[in-house]
Amino acid sequence: MSTKKDYNDCLNAMYSLRRFGIKLGLSTIRRILKELGNPQDHFGCIHVAGTNGKGSIASGIASILQAAGYRTGLYTSPHLVTFNERININGRPISNTRVVAAYQAVKSVHHGSREPTFFEFATAMALYDFGREGIDWAVIETGMGGRLDATNIVRPAVSIISNLSLEHQDYLGNTLAQIAAEKGGIIKKGVPVVTGVRQPVALSVLNDIAANKSAPVSRLGKDFRVRRKPGNTFTYFGLQNKWPDMKTCLMGRHQVDNAAISLAACELLSRSGAPISEENCRQGLLNLSWPGRLEIVSESPRIILDGAHNLVAAKNLAAFLAQETGQRPITMVIGILDDKPYKAMLSALIPVTQKVIFTRPKIDRGLPPETLFAEARQYGKEMMLLPDVQQAVQQAISQATPDDIICIAGSLYVVGEARASLSACLPPNLCT
Repeated sequence: MSTKKDYNDCLNAMYSLRRFGIKLGLSTIRRILKELGNPQDHFGCIHVAGTNGKGSIASGIASILQAAGYRTGLYTSPHLVTFNERININGRPISNTRVVAAYQAVKSVHHGSREPTFFEFATAMALYDFGREGIDWAVIETGMGGRLDATNIVRPAVSIISNLSLEHQDYLGNTLAQIAAEKGGIIKKGVPVVTGVRQPVALSVLNDIAANKSAPVSRLGKDFRVRRKPGNTFTYFGLQNKWPDMKTCLMGRHQVDNAAISLAACELLSRSGAPISEENCRQGLLNLSWPGRLEIVSESPRIILDGAHNLVAAKNLAAFLAQETGQRPITMVIGILDDKPYKAMLSALIPVTQKVIFTRPKIDRGLPPETLFAEARQYGKEMMLLPDVQQAVQQAISQATPDDIICIAGSLYVVGEARASLSACLPPNLCT
């Protein structure tokens, strides 16, 4: 039995690893997994890439597979409060003891010519733990890209590319075509692809990659589609099935598209020999929990947590707040990382608020709140600077009336710190 000190020592050692490799590639992760007996070859995989929604899609598929009776692993990033959240089996984060065991297993093998990055190490730990626990299926979310992402070592039954926009341009390229080529690197020979990508230039790149690999592509809006109804209810017109009155418990119009992509992937899995029923799909979507994404953790005042960590996500959040909150006053607690288009994000979010508190997550990539404050002056809102996230959240709550809305957004790191400070407000099964 490992101790709390063992657990903390493991995490401290991992966090000391570099964030990205000197030269991104798959040789290091391939070497580590070979030394561990290639655990990724002993269970089925679904691989999910994209700019936005990939975590919602991955967690939706995992929930459906679990409802169908499969022992299911889910690997996502980043975590909100504890590292353990990244590695789930049947909806539960792994224990501290298993984190230590996986860390020690990965640390004990030869890593090749260079030290692994944090993400490579974490990916190897997840795949090792999944293999050790004898899962049936693993749903694997990519980290930053696709082609050279450490997760691209898996051989999936279905590959998913949720959508695309400009992101991580220093690593993935400056155009949608370049980014599509990187994300499309997860496409494997003969493995079906499901996508919500709509931009013609990006679709052209993905279709060319898929055609060269004889990988059939199913597109949202072309090969399967949805008809929305109130309350995130929808009719799903699928690859083979028509399912009326489906419902996702995740809020926001964009979550209906994410649910449809999850359903299309499950249709393909069922077609390939992993039976999944309509009822499994319904139950899986209703059981789905994806913390920190339009998550309501209090009703009086209403407190909404949403990462909204890039421009597309910020626009989705702004649309939700404008359409779903009526005339209730909104105070936003916001912090943004330094590699994000903060001016455009603020232009989407600030107009729907009455008050704004600018803050900064503890991660060294957080923008100074003074930078955000200076940019937001033009919107004429009541504003405040509180660099500590916990203090910013407490200040927002102290000023709120029971009818107010507090929205905490701009970065999953901000949401994670806020969620930790609000743990007393959260359901026990979601606290870590």
